[in-house]
Parts: sequence; structure tokens; C-alpha cells
Amino acid sequence: MLNQDLHIHTVYSANDSAVVPEQTIELIAGLNHARIAGISDHFENLVGGAFEMYQREIRAAGLKLGTEVDGGKWAEEAAAYPVDYYIVHCRDRAADYRCLEHLLATGKPVVVAHPNALDTDLDRVPDDCLIEINNRYVWRSDWRRYYGPFKGRFKYILSSDAHQPHWLSQFVARHVADELAISECILF
Repeated sequence: MLNQDLHIHTVYSANDSAVVPEQTIELIAGLNHARIAGISDHFENLVGGAFEMYQREIRAAGLKLGTEVDGGKWAEEAAAYPVDYYIVHCRDRAADYRCLEHLLATGKPVVVAHPNALDTDLDRVPDDCLIEINNRYVWRSDWRRYYGPFKGRFKYILSSDAHQPHWLSQFVARHVADELAISECILF
């Protein structure tokens, strides 16, 4: 069993073609693959009424309530929602770095999602952010060179970024963390 997995998608991420119909909150809760599990569907799919049902289902399942925010475009609106944490896309754009500051001001954990895949400049990320080592994307870069210089500066979380049941793994992310001597930060 994993210690923690907070970057998991469900059918609420309807615009994401990688999500399969079987990827439901009920299924994730039933699999019990992590001691602490959280759902973080794409925020843009939750605005306009879907959030209330999303929140009820996640809380009823005993999971942590998160959302994945696509940078500066959604930060202000996302900050008003009662989530436990944020998973954030931070591309190398001024608005996305400001988004991190805005969400940190809520007092909730802010996790920079798959930064190596989005070309996030970790020098520009606030120290209070957590950095994700993501099973889905970590291998798409020279992870030693990308994460190595920052291993003492940030706290790190490991995640699956699962869009399908068989993606609920952190094998590659754990290997990278072990190779870099990075300890996983448990948030809750």
C-alpha cells in the first residue's frame, strides 16, 4: 500500500481523453491503494455546479478533496473553493508563478504538478510549494539534472497522476526519489 497518492483523476475530468469511464470515486475508494488518497480532478470541469456533487462524493468516500488548477487562468476562482489542497500546472509564465503565490495565500498545500513536463523554472517557484515527482511524466526529462539541484530546497510528494485504474502506481516516481535521496512529504 502506498503512503499517499493525491493526484488522481476520475470521470469528473471529463475533457481529459485519458480518463476511462471506470475511473470513478467509488472505484478508487474501494481499491484502497494508499493510506491517504485524494482526488484532484481538473478545476475547469468542476465550475458551474458540478463541484457540490464532486465534494459530496469525495467526502462520503473518505478521500481528500483536491483539484488540479491549470495555472493563472483559474487561480482566483479556485482559491474560493473549499478544497484540502491544490495540484497546479505551472508553465514558465509569469501568470502561473503568480498563481502559486495566490493559492499559497489560502493556507492550503500547493503542489506543483509534473514540473519537468511543463518546463517549470523551479528557481521561480516559492519555497512553500511542494514539488511533485509524478509517475506519469518523470521519465520525460533528465530528472537527475532537473530535480537534483533543488532536493534540499523543497518538500516533495510522489504521485501516480492516475487517469485509469491500472495507473495507480508510483513505481517510477519512487525509484527517482530513492535515486535522488528525496524523502516523501506526507501532507495529511
